[in-house]
Amino acid sequence: MSAIEVFADNLGNYLEPDQVNLVRRAYFYAEQAHDGQTRRSGEPYVTHPLAVANILADMHMDHQSLMAAMLHDVIEDTGIPKDALVEQFGDTVAELVDGVSKLTQMTFESKAEAQAENFQKMALAMARDIRVILVKLADRLHNMRTLGALAPEKRRRIAKETLEIYAPIANRLGMHSLSTEFEDLGFKAMYPMRSTLIDRAVRNARGNRKELLNRILESLQACLEREGLQGKVMGREKHLYGIYQKMRGKKKSFNEIMDVYAFRIIVDKPDTCYRVLGAVHSLYKPFPGRFKDYIAIPKANGYQSLHTTLFGMHGVPIEIQIRTDEMEELANNGIAAHWVYKSKDEVINGNHARTRQWLKSVLELQQNAGNSLEFIENVKIDLFPDEVYIFTPKGRIMELPKGSTPVDFAYAVHTDIGNSCIACRVNRRLAPLSEPLESGETVEIITAPGARPNPAWLSFVITGKARSNIRHFLKHQRHSESIALGERLLDKVLASFGTQLSDIPEARIQAVLTDCDMELMEDLLADIGLGNRMAYVVARRLLNNEGGNEEEPQKLNTQDADSSEKPLAIRGTEGLVVSFARCCNPIPGDPIVGYLSSGKGMVIHQENCRNLADSRHNSEKTLHLTWDKDVSGEFTVELRVELEHQRGIIAQLATGITVADASIDKISVDERDGRVSVVQLVVRVRDRLHLSQLIKRIRNLKGVMRITRLKN
Repeated sequence: MSAIEVFADNLGNYLEPDQVNLVRRAYFYAEQAHDGQTRRSGEPYVTHPLAVANILADMHMDHQSLMAAMLHDVIEDTGIPKDALVEQFGDTVAELVDGVSKLTQMTFESKAEAQAENFQKMALAMARDIRVILVKLADRLHNMRTLGALAPEKRRRIAKETLEIYAPIANRLGMHSLSTEFEDLGFKAMYPMRSTLIDRAVRNARGNRKELLNRILESLQACLEREGLQGKVMGREKHLYGIYQKMRGKKKSFNEIMDVYAFRIIVDKPDTCYRVLGAVHSLYKPFPGRFKDYIAIPKANGYQSLHTTLFGMHGVPIEIQIRTDEMEELANNGIAAHWVYKSKDEVINGNHARTRQWLKSVLELQQNAGNSLEFIENVKIDLFPDEVYIFTPKGRIMELPKGSTPVDFAYAVHTDIGNSCIACRVNRRLAPLSEPLESGETVEIITAPGARPNPAWLSFVITGKARSNIRHFLKHQRHSESIALGERLLDKVLASFGTQLSDIPEARIQAVLTDCDMELMEDLLADIGLGNRMAYVVARRLLNNEGGNEEEPQKLNTQDADSSEKPLAIRGTEGLVVSFARCCNPIPGDPIVGYLSSGKGMVIHQENCRNLADSRHNSEKTLHLTWDKDVSGEFTVELRVELEHQRGIIAQLATGITVADASIDKISVDERDGRVSVVQLVVRVRDRLHLSQLIKRIRNLKGVMRITRLKN
C-alpha cells in the first residue's frame, strides 16, 4: 500500500470519508506540482508535505489544515499562483497556504530583515486563522528532524531561528511536546558536542537512579490507593535543552539538577487534583513556598496543573505535577487540542480565547512597530514564558512577563492609561514606576490629563506592548514637534524677505512640494524642523527664486535674515526636536546659538562653545537664538567644587543644594590628596539667576575653597 493510502486509512479514524478524499486530492495535486523536485536527502519532494500532514494528523487537526500542509510549498516552489489554489480547493485552504508561504518576490537589506518580514507576514496570517501557525510549526518540525542533509552553517542558522522564535511560539500556544522537541533538535544542531555530552550523562544518571525512582513511584501509587483515589503516576524525564538552560541560567552543576526526581500524576477531574495534593503532602513534607496552583490561575498559554516540591525518602527533592487527562492533552498539544475537543470542553475554549487575545496583541504590536525588525523584537520579548500575576484594584488578574514594571501593567490594562500614567501605588503605597512587580501585588495606576510617555521608560519596560506604544507615541510627538519648529524657522526666514507663509500662492507651494517629492506641507516643515532641509533654501524656492538649491545651498547671510527679525526665542518646552548640548550645558540667561543637526533637530549650545568652532563656517545650519521671557523647565549645569576634606562635608554640600531649591542629578568625589577633595556635581537649575544663588550658598559653606562652572 502506498504512503498516501496508509495515511488516508489513519485519517478515517476521525475524519469523514469525503474529507479524507479532499486531503487525498490535495496530496495528488502537490505530487504533480512538485514532480521532478527532490529534497537534499535525494527523496522526492512530496515526501516532505506528506510528513508535515502526518504531524498534524497526530494532533487530530481538521481536513483543511491537512490540505494546506500538503500544498504549503506549492506557491513558493512551483510557480502555481494562489488563484489556482482558490479555484481548486477554495478560499480557506488557499489563504492558509499563502500565510505559510515565504516571501520570495521582495529584496531585503539583510537576511535578518528577510526573516523578520517573513515572520511578520506569518503573524498577520495567523491572526486571521490560527491554523497557519500550526501548519508552519509542523513544517518547521519536519525540517528540524531532517536537518542532517544540510551544510553545518545552514543547520546552525535554522536551529538558532527555531530556538529564538518557533520553540517559544509553540510554548506560547501551550504545545509543550512540540516546544520540547524543537528545543532538543535545535540544541543538537547548534551545539552538537554539548548535546552529546549531556545526553550521555543523562543515560548514565538514569541507570544509577532507577532503583530509587521506582521506590518513590511505588510509594506514591500506594498512597493514592490507600486514600481511594484514582490516578496514574509516571516518572517525568527532563529534556536535554532544559537541563542545559538550568545549568547555564542557575549556575548549577549537572548532578544538582539530576538530583531532583520528577513525577506526574494524571487524574479524572479537577476536584481529584486537590485531593491528591493533600495525600502526597501527608506522605512527604512539602518545601515551603514551592507550591503553585495553575488550575485556579492558568498560565498565559492555557497550561493548567498543580506543582509542588516535596522532601522525599533520604531527603531527595521530588517535583510533582498533578493534572487531569484534558489538562495533559492541553499541555502537550495546546491550541491544537481545540480541534480534538471542539466545543465540548470549557478549558479548551478558554485556551482558544487566550490565544485569540494574544494574537490580537500581536496585531497591535505590528501596527505600532516602525519596521519588521522592531516588530519581531517586540514579539520575541512577549514569547518568554515566565509570568507574574498582578491584581487590579477591582480584583481582576493580569498576567505579565517576569520583571514587568507598573508601566508595563498600565499598558496591559489599556494603551491610554499607559500613555497618561504619572505614578502608581503598589499594595496601596506609592512606588517607583520602574520597580519590578511581584506575583500577588495589587497595582493602582495614577493618571493625569495631558500627561505623556517619558522616553526614559524605554530603559526599564519589558513587554512588547509597552515598548511599541511608547515608541509609537514618541515618534508621533517628535513629528508634530518637528513640524512646529520647522514652521517657526521658515516663518523667521520669510519675514526677512518681508512676507509670510500664508502669503505664498497655493500653486507655488504645490510646485515646491512636487519638486521635493512630498505630498503635504507638514512633511516639508517636519524635514526643516529635523534639520534635513535648510529653511533658507526652502524660502527661496517658495519665493520662486531658484538661486538657492539643496545641492549648493547659499550661505544664510546673517544681516539678510536677521536684520528685520529678532533671533528665534527658545521656550524650553519645544520637546524632542530641541535638545541642549551636554558639552556646554546652556541655561536661560546664557548667550546661545542653535545648530541644525540632520535627523536630530536643533541642538542648542552656548555662543562661545568650542565644539561649534568648526561649524561656524556652516552658517546655513547655525542660528542666533534668544531665551523667551516665559522660558520654563529645569536645565543641567556641571559644577566643580574644591573643598577641605572633613567629616560630613559632602552631606552639608548636598543639603545646601537642596535648600537652594536645586536638585542633584549626579555626584562624584575625587580625593586629590589627604587634605583636599574635588567634587563634580551635575545639578538642575531654572536660570542663571538661580545658578548664581546656588553658587553663593555653596561658597558660604565652611571648607569650600573654590567653585567653578564647567564649560567646554
